Amino acid sequence: MSKVIRIGTAPDEMALWQAETVAKQLEYLEHKTKVVIINTLDKNSTKKPVYKTGDVYVYTRYLDTALLNNQIDIAIYALKDVPPSLPEGIVQAAVLKRGNFNDVLILKEDEEFFTHKTANIAVSSIRCKSQWLHRFPNHQMIDIEGDVRTRLKALDDLNWDAAVFTQTELKKLDLLPEDHLRLDWMLPAAGQGTIMISTLKESEALIEICKELNHKETEICTGIERAFLDSLGADQNSPVGALATIKNEKLKFKGAVFSPDGRSRIEFTKMTPVEELDDLGNFAARYIIDRNGEKIMRERMKADKDIKVFSTKALSLTQTKILSSHIQVDMDDFVRIRYTRVKPSVFNRTIENVLFTSPDAVTAILSNFSPAEFDFKHIYCAGRKTKRLIEKHIAKVTHFESTPEKLSEYLTSNIKPEVITYFTGNNEGTEIIKKLESSGLKVKEIECYRTVLNSKKIDPIYKGVLFFSTRAIESFLKEGNQDTTKFSSIEELE
Repeated sequence: MSKVIRIGTAPDEMALWQAETVAKQLEYLEHKTKVVIINTLDKNSTKKPVYKTGDVYVYTRYLDTALLNNQIDIAIYALKDVPPSLPEGIVQAAVLKRGNFNDVLILKEDEEFFTHKTANIAVSSIRCKSQWLHRFPNHQMIDIEGDVRTRLKALDDLNWDAAVFTQTELKKLDLLPEDHLRLDWMLPAAGQGTIMISTLKESEALIEICKELNHKETEICTGIERAFLDSLGADQNSPVGALATIKNEKLKFKGAVFSPDGRSRIEFTKMTPVEELDDLGNFAARYIIDRNGEKIMRERMKADKDIKVFSTKALSLTQTKILSSHIQVDMDDFVRIRYTRVKPSVFNRTIENVLFTSPDAVTAILSNFSPAEFDFKHIYCAGRKTKRLIEKHIAKVTHFESTPEKLSEYLTSNIKPEVITYFTGNNEGTEIIKKLESSGLKVKEIECYRTVLNSKKIDPIYKGVLFFSTRAIESFLKEGNQDTTKFSSIEELE
């Protein structure tokens, strides 16, 4: 093919590795390629994918939308994240040879917690959660989100005993510890360990090219797993495990449905010659449904997140855990922060009185200077997050208030410093400065960051929108999102 094949991928590290893997294989076959990162929905997209299931991984939706609107030629996914039924107009063009499909347990310290009455185990899916509880019903489960490095850091920082990961994602990123425990008793997700390539149904030339990369045995096995999932009426976010393997011309399939609390399990196992597969995935699903599987699936639906909201700010893992388990939060930063360069001469002397009213200001100066370069005698700040950042990276805070207004009242009423150095942003602190200066204080303002609006149109599927600042509201309204019916204002979610 003479034209460059545009390969669409999500922006995370594992997705990029998968895209580069496909690119190398296509280039080996003398096709020109270009990796295109899709990290948002193009506001000019006129065609949108329609899914059989409503709960779809956000980047799967982005990639499918990009395909339908001719922004990319092929899309690369981890097959386990793809709904069992593809949107109209999109087809599976190939699957690469399957890698390791096992889940692994990463220990915080050692295995001693297994001897205790209970333990804290972090998981990123209801599939892992339900199977772990089936085996260890007294353990406490923590839902964990984010990319691989974010989840590993959370394990390191928080009071957990261990966390479950897929072996492939850790190994391919050289993050797999030697002391990991392979969970060969845990059924993987349908398609786990497999890279899938999709394209438009009408792209016959691309389909033929991708066939050269297709691994037939993997296609057979993952096809049965996904048919099982689809026939159950389940999806990639269900407490369902499935695995098909081929050895010596015989296929072994094992599938199971669990209740979210792990108390119930219905399992199907069968071995059959490859040439006699018939409709094995559907047969297995019918077997489970006929044995009260529908009840377990109803229990799953009760446990599903049935309310979807959109946050105009990317939330941390700790923040998302505050929300109800029935709330799914999709997010993006409607206000972006750009750090500005502060002159090094600012820190060449002792600064008697320093003021911070935003964690962004703290992060901004830390991005350009080492804490060892700061010589602050008295530090005043507003906001718990701001205080935590300062005391973690710089020094002890002299005085703290919950809001900038309360802090300005404290400074003008109690301390009355002659000069105060205020590290701030382009849209922060105007009223505070006026109040301080009106009381006779001299304020030396140093702008260390700028806020930039990052407007975009959001999908009307959300029941509500979270705002954290007036600038976020301004950004939201800029794209004509005011038709959204319900809004929530949150001053501080920590």
